[in-house]
Amino acid sequence: MAIRECYIIKRHIVVPVFVPHKGCPFDCIFCNQKIISGQINDANEDEIRKSIEDTLSTSGDAFVEVAFYGGSFTGIPIEEQEWYLKIGYSYIKAGKVTQLRLSTRPDYINEEILDLLSKYGVKTIELGVQSLDEQVLALSHRGHNIEAVTKAAKMIKARGFSLGIQTMVGLPEDSKEKAINTANSVVKLVPDIVRIYPTLVIKNTYLQKMYLEEKYKPLTVEEAVEICAELLAIYQQNNINVIRIGLQPTENINDNGDVVAGPFHPAFRQLVESRLLLNKIEKYIEENNFAKLPGIVIECNERQLSNIIGQKRANISYLKNKFNFNNVIVKVNNDIEHFQILKL
Repeated sequence: MAIRECYIIKRHIVVPVFVPHKGCPFDCIFCNQKIISGQINDANEDEIRKSIEDTLSTSGDAFVEVAFYGGSFTGIPIEEQEWYLKIGYSYIKAGKVTQLRLSTRPDYINEEILDLLSKYGVKTIELGVQSLDEQVLALSHRGHNIEAVTKAAKMIKARGFSLGIQTMVGLPEDSKEKAINTANSVVKLVPDIVRIYPTLVIKNTYLQKMYLEEKYKPLTVEEAVEICAELLAIYQQNNINVIRIGLQPTENINDNGDVVAGPFHPAFRQLVESRLLLNKIEKYIEENNFAKLPGIVIECNERQLSNIIGQKRANISYLKNKFNFNNVIVKVNNDIEHFQILKL
């Protein structure tokens, strides 16, 4: 089946059309798009239209996008790109879909391609960048360098498209320092959105071979969460919207599916957001001399409650153990935006 179920965020509906590995001559060591996307066969027009129309039947006045994901969309022949785009554009002309979006490689962006995408209502272009470290790019067999990323990002922004950047952590020879450097370099590209993916070892990839030969060691969940929390902080400080952290769990992408090793967790984003809040709370305690108190009260907006407590109350346990608190009480106070800490 070429189309996966759409996802809805605050009445912003995305209908994804997957074109795995189309247009991409490279075999990146981590990549098996058929497994990641859950798609075996190419999309056909009937399936694409059925998915769009099923979504529209329940979308009301929502903002609807058709998105071409997987592979490298702008690397497939121009005629085939146009075939996909015309299907989506027909719904834009009918006033039923707001716009199109797609993902592609940075070295497959040029003025001719941008002309085509603009003609058919594409508004957002996401670049699979993965890293902005030359060594990591080379060892991952990406087939492009940093200059290609910078050039493509500038062209996309100059033409008025929204720019998305997709990055990964934990690739061969990557490190926490390199991941932070990549995030700081991404900020300089001024993207509108970012996705962060921890590297997973997927079946039938070269990375699996490296892992089985003990030439590659994936990050643990704990390591990946700590790194991604720092990256999330960098993007938040620069007002860049991080729209995804971690691969979406599917029938294939789960511990009992095609994930061989690596930091997979079905609620990975929540772990990262919770860790980021814990880091902020810990810093606040240390900077305000709360560490010597017998205990503290953390007041927070209801939206932050579960992330401050942490999964299985992990954050509460951590704070008690680190600072030897007798008690850590968390209270809801919807009059504040984030959190505040009071003496117990």
